[in-house]
Amino acid sequence: MAELSKDQLLEMYYDIVLIRHFEERCKELFAQRKIGGVYLHLYSGQEATGVGAIRALRPSDHVITAYRDHGIALARGVDPKRVMAEMFGKATGVSGGKGGSMHLADRSRNFWGGYAIVAGHLPLAAGIALESRYNNKDDVVLCFLGDGATNNGYFHESLNLSAVWDLPVVWLIENNLYGMGTSTEIASGQPILVKRAIAYGMKEGPRVNGMDVIDVYKASVEAVDYARKNGPILMECLTYRYEGHGVSDRIYQTRVEEMKKYKEMDPIIVLRNHLCDQYGDIGAELDNLDKRAVMTVNEAVQFAEESPDPIAEDLVRNVYA
Repeated sequence: MAELSKDQLLEMYYDIVLIRHFEERCKELFAQRKIGGVYLHLYSGQEATGVGAIRALRPSDHVITAYRDHGIALARGVDPKRVMAEMFGKATGVSGGKGGSMHLADRSRNFWGGYAIVAGHLPLAAGIALESRYNNKDDVVLCFLGDGATNNGYFHESLNLSAVWDLPVVWLIENNLYGMGTSTEIASGQPILVKRAIAYGMKEGPRVNGMDVIDVYKASVEAVDYARKNGPILMECLTYRYEGHGVSDRIYQTRVEEMKKYKEMDPIIVLRNHLCDQYGDIGAELDNLDKRAVMTVNEAVQFAEESPDPIAEDLVRNVYA
């Protein structure tokens, strides 16, 4: 595999920084009650996994994920303004203001959500892959799932069927060490989650450092290529979220040393150090990308605040029965 170019690395850096600023701003707006809902699930800390994996895809490939979906949407190229408008529940949002934080989707990007039910999107990923296989298309489905979802019945059913039908799916476990507040070691008899592929006769993919976007990208390129040619593969990225399961979850405040350890491996720091080592005079370019990301988020917030609310007729729009 050819090495990543400077431009590709800078694009990845920008995406990671954009997601981080977007999520931090969402946390502020949630506290101000400008973003509604009971829960807000942030992607801060996990950016390298989403950005690295999605960069391995073609535009015609498909992406689906669970409720921690803002970062995945942005990594897939969904317009930040429309994502933020959806967070505000505005008519200009990607889901018309009906979905909110946990139900982002954009057909133009083959990004299918955003689902609030744990593991509820896994059968949908299998279904999208079945359509690709049935119609002799060359498209792959990249399905993100959390470590907690691997103990759900949907996981068994979906992976088993994908193996039976040789469906082109990359099942990517984002193992952030905790399902809500319960550690993987306590919840799973087999804590090396990628080994579950063996039970389904499916390719056991790599277990990689999810805090390093380059490692994730390289592993994902191989996984996507395998799925496109052969069928399903299970891979695992070891990562960490800086907030609790939701922003109201304070349990992480008790994990001071663990948090310190992972923040030293922050995806932004890792990639920035790599770029500075490889291109010594790149600091100013990176600072400009930081500023651009902040400006993009500010513009997204302004767009959301100025967007109209849905009207009464929107309640039944696109309801077919």
